[in-house]
Amino acid sequence: MTSGDAPEAAGVPAASLDVRLLELLACPLTKGPLSYDRQRGELVSRLAKLAYPVRDGIPVMLPSEARQIDDD
Repeated sequence: MTSGDAPEAAGVPAASLDVRLLELLACPLTKGPLSYDRQRGELVSRLAKLAYPVRDGIPVMLPSEARQIDDD
């Protein structure tokens, strides 16, 4: 991969996520749906009250890596 192939160079943020992938993913704890928070680059499980990070376009679906979220 050359530096010109980096996602940032193509104008795509590193935390972007393919929407088709989101349709296939579920929370590993609740098996419930996830929503994508583009600003934070996270997949949010409202049922588990967890936000899973997306790093370089790859969801990190480990509860130990997830951030606790409020009820807001």
